[in-house]
Amino acid sequence: MALAQLLRQGVTQLHLEINAEQEKKLLAYVALLAKWNKAYNLTAIREPRDMMVRHVFDSLTVLPWLAAEATLDVGTGAGVPGIVLAIMRPSQAFTLLDSNGKKTRFVRQAALELGLSNVTVVQSRVEAYQQASPQVIARAFASLPDMLALLGHLIPPQGRLLAMKAAQAEEEIARAPQGWRLEAHPLSVPTLNEQRELVIVQPA
Repeated sequence: MALAQLLRQGVTQLHLEINAEQEKKLLAYVALLAKWNKAYNLTAIREPRDMMVRHVFDSLTVLPWLAAEATLDVGTGAGVPGIVLAIMRPSQAFTLLDSNGKKTRFVRQAALELGLSNVTVVQSRVEAYQQASPQVIARAFASLPDMLALLGHLIPPQGRLLAMKAAQAEEEIARAPQGWRLEAHPLSVPTLNEQRELVIVQPA
């Protein structure tokens, strides 16, 4: 199946609306990632089709819960989910944070080539970064208790964290520190038969 056809199928399954420009940019992002990955080993996912499913579709699943406000993507890696979400929300500001220079170089180049003027890329360890954001998102970053210990200072009193987890997070939720409200939502990634969960965390 052609990537464009796969993308349309996934978007339909997720009940999302996408225009021709967004479709073109998502396909271009996967092509860029596949090209750079051969030289720089940015992700363990090698095939463009798998990148579409495991990176693009996985990122798109959180859109219904993403508030329309400035968003900080912590540990963005190769731009997931930040680049994908920035393509889908062109009027929303996204800051993509990662400590790996190789990955932030790629993300800067991808944002430039895709014309994403709503993306700012920062190379920094999360502990050293001090700019709080009304909405923080993190994917496969750490366990919830560790995540809150590392980035809790970035969530203001009225802010929230969207933690994308690969499996059921009940045990991690039970171990979360005091002072936070947590709610879990199951996510379904098109064509991927694996469990995903979004945990929304807010100061109590």
